[in-house]
Amino acid sequence: MTSLPVYRCHLAPDGLATRRQLRAAGLRPGGQDVVAQLERPRRRRGPLVAFLYRLDLAKPVRPMTPARRAALAKANAARRRCPACRRDAGYVIPASLGMCVPCHGLTEQRAA
Repeated sequence: MTSLPVYRCHLAPDGLATRRQLRAAGLRPGGQDVVAQLERPRRRRGPLVAFLYRLDLAKPVRPMTPARRAALAKANAARRRCPACRRDAGYVIPASLGMCVPCHGLTEQRAA
């Protein structure tokens, strides 16, 4: 079993990038294996780890098709719809509440 090379934050060699860095450049890993990992130490917990990919093997991001755009719009609309009152809340409903803020306030008033 081979182990991956580990680099500290900001010390990775040129030609390697994280997923976020690839995405910012309009690229994706494209099925390539992880080449190395980047570690950022933390005080009281284990280090934050990010995997590194080769830039020369990265592929361009696939373009957004009309069908994908429609599916994404439908999913985002569903996240904005309150399950209690069935109205568009105008914001993404917090998962911790499970309903829009006005409905949650009414539920708390009834419980008290």
